[in-house]
Amino acid sequence: MQAQFFPTLALALACGAGIPHMARALDLHVAPGGSNTWSGRLEQPNAARTDGPLASLEAARDALRKMRARAPIAEPVRIRIAPGEYRVTDALVLTPEDSGTAQAPVTYEAATPRRPVFDGGRWIRGFAAGPGGTWQTRIPDVAEGRWYFEQLWINGRRATRARSPNRFFFHMLEVKEEVLGQDTARRAKSARQTIRVQPEVLAPLADLSPAAFKDIHLLAYHNWDNTRRFLDRIDTAQNTIVTSGAGMKSWNPWRANTPFILENFRAALDTPGEWFLERNGTLVYLPLPGEAMASARVVAPVTERFVLLRGDPAGGRFVEHIAFKGLAFRHSQWRTPPEGFEPAQAAAPIEAVIQADGARHVTLEDCEVGHIGIYGIWFRAGCRDCVVRRCEVHDVGAGGVRIGSTGLARHDAQRTSHIVVDNNIVRHGGRIFPCAVGVWIGHSGDNRVTHNEIADLFYTGISVGWRWGYGESPAKRNVIAFNHVHHLGWGMLSDMGGIYTLGPSEGTVVTNNVFHNIHAYGYGGWGLYTDEGSTGIRFENNLVYATKTGSFHQHYGRDNVLRNNILVNSLQHQLQATRVEPHRSFTLERNIVYWTNASPATSGPWDKLNYLARSNCYWNPHMTPETRDRLRGSWRARTNELDTLIADPGFVDPATHDFRLRPDAPVLRLGFKPWDPAQAGVYGDAAWRAKAATVTYPPLEIAPPPPSRRAPAP
Repeated sequence: MQAQFFPTLALALACGAGIPHMARALDLHVAPGGSNTWSGRLEQPNAARTDGPLASLEAARDALRKMRARAPIAEPVRIRIAPGEYRVTDALVLTPEDSGTAQAPVTYEAATPRRPVFDGGRWIRGFAAGPGGTWQTRIPDVAEGRWYFEQLWINGRRATRARSPNRFFFHMLEVKEEVLGQDTARRAKSARQTIRVQPEVLAPLADLSPAAFKDIHLLAYHNWDNTRRFLDRIDTAQNTIVTSGAGMKSWNPWRANTPFILENFRAALDTPGEWFLERNGTLVYLPLPGEAMASARVVAPVTERFVLLRGDPAGGRFVEHIAFKGLAFRHSQWRTPPEGFEPAQAAAPIEAVIQADGARHVTLEDCEVGHIGIYGIWFRAGCRDCVVRRCEVHDVGAGGVRIGSTGLARHDAQRTSHIVVDNNIVRHGGRIFPCAVGVWIGHSGDNRVTHNEIADLFYTGISVGWRWGYGESPAKRNVIAFNHVHHLGWGMLSDMGGIYTLGPSEGTVVTNNVFHNIHAYGYGGWGLYTDEGSTGIRFENNLVYATKTGSFHQHYGRDNVLRNNILVNSLQHQLQATRVEPHRSFTLERNIVYWTNASPATSGPWDKLNYLARSNCYWNPHMTPETRDRLRGSWRARTNELDTLIADPGFVDPATHDFRLRPDAPVLRLGFKPWDPAQAGVYGDAAWRAKAATVTYPPLEIAPPPPSRRAPAP
C-alpha cells in the first residue's frame, strides 16, 4: 500500500538524482587543529607545519572564493570536515558567489562517520558547593555586562530556569487594559495590562531589589498563543501585576483564568534541576539527585545562528547546489528583547538557526540541529527544490522545519515551493515558544513532508497554509504522508491539531499518517483540524487515536474529503464541525469511528451542515441496544448520511492499538481498504529507526482547575 501513495524508494532516488557522482572532486579540509592561514588542500599538517587543513567553515568558504577568483572550477567541491568540536560565534553566511552548479556542486561534509560538532555554546566551569545544596560559579563576562544568557544545558539536558510555580500554572483572576498608544480597529499599538492574582503569587517578589525585579519574566499561555513579558511593577496591597506592551488581541486576549508562570528570580530556585543567573555574574544551580557538578558539562549559549543562505530572489540571484552532510549544530541562544515576545500563532516571527532566502537545490542530509533557542531550519523566501533528509532536530526553543513565508509574495521567484522534508526526527520542541510547530508550511505549495517522526511539542505537529478565509493562497498540492505525529499539547495550549490547515489548499493530500496522544489545555486537541477556509484537501488512510476534543474538526472550509480513515477514542467527542456554510463543507466516506467512553459521536450543528457522508462505520462497544437504535435512527433521518453502519468494525485488538482488520471485518463490505499504519515514521537502517522509537513519554498529568473567577478583591 505504501507505494500506492508515496513510493519512498522512488523519492529517495529522485532527490539524489540531481547530485552527480563525485569521482573527481576538489577537496578542501577543515580540522580542529587547523589554521585559517593554511591552504586547506592537505588533510593533515605537513611536517614543517607550513600548510594543512583550515580551522573553520568561513575559512573554507573564503579559500574557495579566492580559488574561483583565479580560475573557474569545473569539478565538484568537497569541504571535508574532520570530527571534533568547532566553536561558533557568528553564522556562516553563503551568498550567490558561493554557489555550485548541477555538474559541480559544493558539499560541506563530515570526513568520517563521526559528526563534527559546530557548537555555539561556552563551557561553564569552576562550580563550588553553595548554600542550600546549590552549586555556584562566577562568570566575569556576565558581571562586566559583556554576556548574558537565558538557556543552560547540563550534561546534554536543558536545565529549567528558576520558575514559579514549579508545576502547572498560576491563573489570572482579572485583567484590565489601558490603551497607551494608537488604537486600531482590532488591537492597540501599545497598552498597559493590570492583572489581579492570588496573594501567594506575589509573596516571593515583595522584597526584591529593583535590579532583580526587572529581569523577571511573565509567561502567559492563552489558547494557541503564548506571551513573554517583563514586569513593570507589582502591588502587594492590591495583589496586582502591571506589565506593558502591545494591546491584547481582541480575538485571543488574556482574561480571567488565563494560566501563567513567573520565571527568573532567585526565590524561585527551589527545585532540583533549576538554575538562576544573577547580574553580578553568579550562576546558581540546584543539582538533580546524583548529579556530580565537579565533572558536569555545563554549557551556556553565545551565538544565535549557524548558517544563513542569502540569495536575492527578487533580483534573480540564488544560492544554489550546496549540500551539508553529516554535520551537527548545537547550542544556540534566544535573548528576550526589552519589549518581550508578543503573541503570534506558530511563533511565526521567530527565525531559524539554519535559514535560507533565495536558495535552489540546497540539501541538508544526515545533520543534527539541537539544543537551540529558536526554530531549527527555515527555507523562507524564494527557495525551491531543496531537501531536508534524515536529519534530527531536537530540544528546540521553537519548532523544527519551516517552509515558505508569512507574507504573500507577488512574484513567483520570491515564492518558496518544491521543498522535500523526508525521513527526519523532530521532537522536544516549544521549550521557549510553546506555540511553535513541528513542521510549518506557510504561503508555499508543491512540498512533500513525508516519513517524519514529530513528537513532544506543546502545539501543532504539522501546519499547512497561512490564509484565514477563502482569499488567495499558494499553499496547494502539498503532500503530507507517512508521518508519525504524537504527544502534542501536554495540556499547555489549546486549539491545536496533529495536522492543522488554513485556507484554500486544492490538491493537498494528507495520507497514511498516524496521529495520537494530543491533549489541549482547554478546547481543541484534534487529530485532523481544518481551520478557517481550508479547501480542497483530501485526508485518506490516516490513523488518529487518543485525542482530547475529536479525531476530526472542521471550523469552516469547502470541499474537503475524509476517506478511509480510522478515528479512535477521543475523550470529548469524535467528530466536530463548527460553522454552517451554504457550500458543501466536507465529505465523509468509508471511515471507521470507534470509541469506548460515554462521549457523543459528533459535536456541532450537524443537522444544519451541508456535508455528505456515505459508507461510514460507527461503533462503541459499551452502547446499549437502545442507544444504538436511537443513533441508527438519527442517522437514517439525515438525507446526507448514506449506508451508515453501526457495528463492530472488526479490529484485531483495539485495546492494544492493533487496528488491523480481521478477515471477516464488517467494514470490508462497506468498501473500506486496509493499509498498514506501521509504515508511518522514519525508514532506513535499524539504528535510525531505533532512534525514533526508543524515546518514551511520561503519562499526561492534568493541571488542577483554576481558582474561582469570583475570588474576592483585596
